Amino acid sequence: MKHELWIEHEDGQTFCLAGPHGDSARSLLEPRAKLAWTCEASCHFEAMTKYYEYMDWGEYRSDYPDEGKKAYSELGWE
Repeated sequence: MKHELWIEHEDGQTFCLAGPHGDSARSLLEPRAKLAWTCEASCHFEAMTKYYEYMDWGEYRSDYPDEGKKAYSELGWE
């Protein structure tokens, strides 16, 4: 699934799903927010790993890796 990184101001950003699954997150963005980057991922863990790489934050780690590695298709999101 496609994910989007939105930049609102110098320190403000939102990383969310594209399309209907991200509508609620995007509805909170300020009017001048700009789409900065997109990526495709099959699960939350993969998306966050790519996001961390893009931001140069090091390795993404999760307290719930098994849950995060469930494919979006398993969750009925595709």
